This record gives sequence, C-alpha cells and structure tokens, in this order.
Amino acid sequence: MSPKELKLFLKGLAENDIQHSAMIWGKAGIGKSSVVRQVAEMSQMDFIDVRLSQLMPSDLRGVPVPTDGTTRWAAPSFLPREGKGILFLDEINMAPPTLQGVAQQLILDRQVGDYTLPDGWFTWAAGNRADDMAAVYEMPGPLANRFLHVDVEFSLDDFKQYAYSNNIEETVIGFLSFKPTLLHQVDPNSDAWPSPRTWEMASNLYKAGLAVDSAVGKGAAAEFKAFCMLRDQLPDIASIVKGKSKIPFPTEPSVSYAAVSAIVAHVETAKQAENAFFWVMDNASPEWVQLLACDLFPQLRERNLYNAFSKNLIKDKRAVEFIGEFAKLAA
Repeated sequence: MSPKELKLFLKGLAENDIQHSAMIWGKAGIGKSSVVRQVAEMSQMDFIDVRLSQLMPSDLRGVPVPTDGTTRWAAPSFLPREGKGILFLDEINMAPPTLQGVAQQLILDRQVGDYTLPDGWFTWAAGNRADDMAAVYEMPGPLANRFLHVDVEFSLDDFKQYAYSNNIEETVIGFLSFKPTLLHQVDPNSDAWPSPRTWEMASNLYKAGLAVDSAVGKGAAAEFKAFCMLRDQLPDIASIVKGKSKIPFPTEPSVSYAAVSAIVAHVETAKQAENAFFWVMDNASPEWVQLLACDLFPQLRERNLYNAFSKNLIKDKRAVEFIGEFAKLAA
C-alpha cells in the first residue's frame, strides 16, 4: 500500500466510524506518522502522538493514588478525556513487552487502570519490522490479532509528489531522480543515513547553505555535493516557463534530471506548464518528456490546473499523441 492509499484507507475508517485498531507497518523515515496526522487534519479530529518506546508502564497506566481507603490509578494527562480524535501509538513494537501489555488493555478494552478512552477516539499504531534493522520486540499474538494490519511501501514517485507539494529543494528532488537508490538506504555503521525524512531535513540544511552530512550521512552527502556542482550547467528555468527559451536540452544525465525537477518546481500556471512541456518536447528525447509528465501532471491536478493545461495541448497533434500514449502506460 502506498502512502496515498494508506491515507484513503485510514480516512475511510474515520468517515465510517470503524473503531477497529489499525497497525501500520513500514520502514523508518517514510512518513507513517505524517500520514496519520494528515488524516486527523482532513477529518477535523484531534491528534495525540504517543511514542510508546519512550514510556514506562506507569506512564500509560497511571500511578496508584490512595483515596478514601482505596487505591485509584491517576491516568496521565496526555490521554484524551473528551471530543473526537486519533490516539496514535507510535513505535509500539519498540516498547518492551511489559509496556505492550499495558497498551494491549487500551487497544482491546479501550481502558487501562481507571481510565476509559472516549467513544469518539480511534486507536491506531505504527512500527517497523525486524528486517528493517529496527530494535523491536515481537508483538504478542493476542495483541497482533486485534489489529487491522497495513504494510506501507514508499517509492520515489511518492516522495517526489510530496516534495513538490511541500517546498522541498528541487536540487534534492533532481538528485534522487538521478540516484533513486539513495532515497532510503539504512547504514548500520552510521547514525545518519538517507530516508525520505532525512532528505527533507537535508533540504532545509541545503537552503541554509549548510552541509547535509548530519542528515543523510557522509556517503550520500558526498554524492549530493558532486551533483550540486553541476547546477551551473542548468538552463535558464525562468525563460523556459515563460516560453522564451531557445537553448537546447542538457546532454549530461544528472543535469537533465536536475532541469526536469527545477521546471516542475517553478511552474505556477497552466500557461507556464504548457511552455515548459513544449520546450522539453521540442528539445529532448521521449524519455525526458515522459519523466516531466510523471512529475508535472500530478502537481497540475493537485492545483486544479490540469484542465486548463490540457485544453491548450489538444490543439497540438504531437501533444495529443503523447498524452494518449502516456495514458496507456499509466493505466
């Protein structure tokens, strides 16, 4: 399941008030918690993110407090008392078995100690599998059997569409298009390694003029630095989107990837998209037109620009033929 499919699935659970708990499995750094947060925002619900691996059993169950000759459990303040929302138990299988046992009570019975989860709240969780090189404990069978289990896979296309929509530096997008194996590459010998999460961190560092080693590790940073040195060979992107460029398409593959990502990042109107599309079609081989379409078309749809863009394209025979072929490949 892709992040987009996960979002639709979780949104469906919320909209239909399906109270079954969901367990989201996926590699570290691919944005599982971000998707859950987005669903909460889309559904206008509260969101509480609890990192179970950082808690002790008493932090979740509460502490015993003597009251009128009996002992009651004083529940933690972070648990909801009213309203509607998502209680997200992140890193659940990184928590020790004793804490997972307490969490199991909350998931199965919607209560723990003297606390009861309000009716309007969903309990969803996330974690990494052992083969993701995460330090995890095996989830007890009775707990696992109470979840809806969803496996999330993250692709370069998922990252690029997220990146274009969230102002991630286009140089990062171009680099990963050129070197997709570095989108997610766990390094057991380093605390810093490439993942979608750390590339977003690297984007912020790059914009500030800082080295990205601390985010993605020395190896990936060295390759990124070499890629950045080619930026001076980029064509004038501003003139391309204005429809005023007569310069040829780059011949160096790394510069070509950078040019396509820069074009997509700079397009703001349907007319600019049309200008850029025809420039690439006139100057580049079909595979580069295909790459531009894969990155640009979803962005135009998301910004409600695709209809205006396509109305102008259907006046050009070559563009109509390309869109027809592209639609067949995308089907």
